[in-house]
Amino acid sequence: MFDLKTINAVLEQLEQEKGIPREKIIEAIGMALASAYKKEYGQKGQIIKADFDINTGTANFSQIKIVVDDSIVRLEGEDEDEEEIEEDEEGEEKKPRFNPEQHIMIEDAQKIKKNAELEEEIVFPLEPKDDFGRIAAQTAKQTIIQKIREAEKSSVFHEFGGKQEEIISGTVQRIERGNIFVDLGRATGILPYEEQIRSEKYKQGERVRAYLYSVEETPKGIFLRLSRTHPQFLKKLFEIEAPEIASGIVEIKAIVREAGSRSKIAVFSHDEHIDPIGSLVGQRGVRVSTIVSELGGEKIDIIEWSEDIKKFIEDALSPAKIVSITLNEDEKTAFVEVSEDQQSLAIGKGGQNVRLAARLTGWKIDIKGIGGKETGEENKEDSTKGEEEEISEEVVSNEEIKEDEVKISKESATDKKEEETL
Repeated sequence: MFDLKTINAVLEQLEQEKGIPREKIIEAIGMALASAYKKEYGQKGQIIKADFDINTGTANFSQIKIVVDDSIVRLEGEDEDEEEIEEDEEGEEKKPRFNPEQHIMIEDAQKIKKNAELEEEIVFPLEPKDDFGRIAAQTAKQTIIQKIREAEKSSVFHEFGGKQEEIISGTVQRIERGNIFVDLGRATGILPYEEQIRSEKYKQGERVRAYLYSVEETPKGIFLRLSRTHPQFLKKLFEIEAPEIASGIVEIKAIVREAGSRSKIAVFSHDEHIDPIGSLVGQRGVRVSTIVSELGGEKIDIIEWSEDIKKFIEDALSPAKIVSITLNEDEKTAFVEVSEDQQSLAIGKGGQNVRLAARLTGWKIDIKGIGGKETGEENKEDSTKGEEEEISEEVVSNEEIKEDEVKISKESATDKKEEETL
C-alpha cells in the first residue's frame, strides 16, 4: 500500500528535525486510513479502526461495535414522543437510537464473546479492499499531513511551555506595524510594540533576547509572546549574572521599571554574611553594568529590603538626602521632608524617582521641601499614582508589601556601585 522505504525515511526525518515521535506519526497514519476507508466503503454511524503495520506497509481494517441493551439505546418500534415526554419529566438525557452499524445487543454479543459486558467494544474484521482507490489514498494523504501538523504543534507547545517565564534568544525575522517577529527555531515569537524598550531599534537578522511570558495554543498555531519591558525580564537577567540570586541566597523582593529609563530593585539576603546589594552590583560593578548594557542604558537602583518602612522609603528615594519621614498608616501615606536643594533630586525628572519609590514601597509619598512647597501624589502632575501612569511594575513576593514586610537599603545602587569601584 505504501513505499516503506520512503515512509520510514519521512518518519526518521520528522523525528530528528521536528522532534515528533515516530509512534505518533504511525498512529496518525492509522487514523487517516480508517477515515479514508469509511469515506469510500463505510456506512453512517460506523466506527472504523485501522491497524497500520510499518514493517509490511499494510493495514488491517476492523469495525467496532459497542455492547448495549434497552437501558442504553432506544429500540425500533418504541414510541419516541412518549419516551421523550417521560425523559423530559425525569430530567434525563434522551437515549440514542439503536444503530446496527454502531451497536450490538448484549445477547448477540455474548454469542460471540461469552463474558461480554455492557459498553464493551466488540471488534469485527473487515475485508481488505484491493481497489482502495485514488480518492481514498488522497484523503489519507491529506489527513496524514494534518495529523503531522497537529503532532508538531503539540510538540512545539510542550517544548516552549517548559521555557515559559524564562529568557530565550532568537533572530529578528521581520518587523510589521512595529511588532517584531523573532525566529526561535521551531517556532516564531512575537515581541509586541508595547513590550519593546522605546530607545531600541532592531534590524532583520539581528539577535535579540527577551522574556517569554506567554505560550498560547490556538487553532491558527502556537503564539509565543515576548517582552523586554517585563519586570521579570530584569529579574531573570540578574539570575544569570548573579549566582547568589539563582541559588536563592539573595532574593529579589520587588521590582519596578520604567523600561529603558530607570528601575528600582529591593533585595534581601538569607545569609547575613552575604551582601545582597554587592551580589547584584558585582566586583567593580561588572554584573550590573552587563545588565545596564543589555537594557540600552537603563539605570538600575538597588536597595536592601527591610521591615523598617521609614528607612525603606528613605533609601527608595535615594540619592536624595531625607530630613524626616512621618507616616499615616491608615492611609498608607508617607510625608517626607527634604531640604530645598534636595527636593528636585527626591522627586526626579518628571517625577520619576518619587514615582518609582512609591511603587517599590507600596506607600503614597508626599515630598515637601523645608521652607518650600509640598509636592505629593495628589497635587502634582508628575506624581506617584500608578493608575495614571504607564509603568511596568511587579511585586515579586507572594503577598502585598505591607508596613511590616517592606525592605530597605543602606545606600542607593549608585552609591554602592561607586563604593564597589573604589
